[in-house]
Amino acid sequence: MILLDYHNVVIEETLKQPIVGLEPAVLEMTVVDFDGVSYRISTPQSKNIIRFSMLMQCFKELIQWGAQEMLQKEYGAYILPQTESGYDFSLEFDLQKLPEDKEERETLVKKVSLIKRNLLAQPFERAFEQQAQYEAEEQTNPTPILMQIHYRDQETIYIQAQYDRVTVIFSTLFKEETDRIFGRVFLQEFVDARRRPAIQKAPQVLYSSKDPPLEIRHLTEPQNENVGYVTFVLFPRHFVEGEVREKTISQIQLFRDYLHYHIKCSKAYMHSRMRARVQAFLKVLNRAKPESPTVEKKTITGKTLVRA
Repeated sequence: MILLDYHNVVIEETLKQPIVGLEPAVLEMTVVDFDGVSYRISTPQSKNIIRFSMLMQCFKELIQWGAQEMLQKEYGAYILPQTESGYDFSLEFDLQKLPEDKEERETLVKKVSLIKRNLLAQPFERAFEQQAQYEAEEQTNPTPILMQIHYRDQETIYIQAQYDRVTVIFSTLFKEETDRIFGRVFLQEFVDARRRPAIQKAPQVLYSSKDPPLEIRHLTEPQNENVGYVTFVLFPRHFVEGEVREKTISQIQLFRDYLHYHIKCSKAYMHSRMRARVQAFLKVLNRAKPESPTVEKKTITGKTLVRA
């Protein structure tokens, strides 16, 4: 089993040499990430000025849930006032004006590689804060906001805070019948695994392949039989402020990518085993072919009969 990285490794490796090592370089590249996110790293003016731009389908929705404040806090000194055409957000780094401390430059590169993760974290942060507020004010029946993040075509993340929990719902699209079958097996294992004593404290996981959960049943979005719904129920122990909260946010963001990645790996493994079995059967069939005996025939005069 492979766990996916929270940050974009390509961005980190690309920016490490010019920003951390302060080595000017000509850059012109487009980097893609999960969920249709794309980046452009370029040096349009000179080798000392690096421009970093980002395109994200749900960027405007994330701005509603506090992403703008996070961007100002984490990247404020490098935000480009005029965003590059065709992108949602741009940063610019002047190599001559970067911090002198090498560790600070390494931290900067790490933050840039985590920009997608940090943007998607804002609705979760807001939901955790709302839950803490409901609990502090003893609002046992609050009227919470249902946050919707349409991060992919026909796929959405729904987040809602309650008095004693935060509910996170993923709607995921299975484009092929085999994907739906494999997905059902994987997700059922998520549901059943919590029964084990060792992971009783894990978040509750619910899966529905037909009817949407009650939290989103009132929405008027069109229903699709190829869409499945996965619900995570997070309790306060799962998002204690600090390292636990950061890890929970990072891991739950990658759930959809993790699921579909392992579905593809399972299909590839099944195909390789099927091909190996076919090769084994062909070898058996080849060994089973009877060899035609060569019988020497002679005429009445004793000459060997040879057929043309």
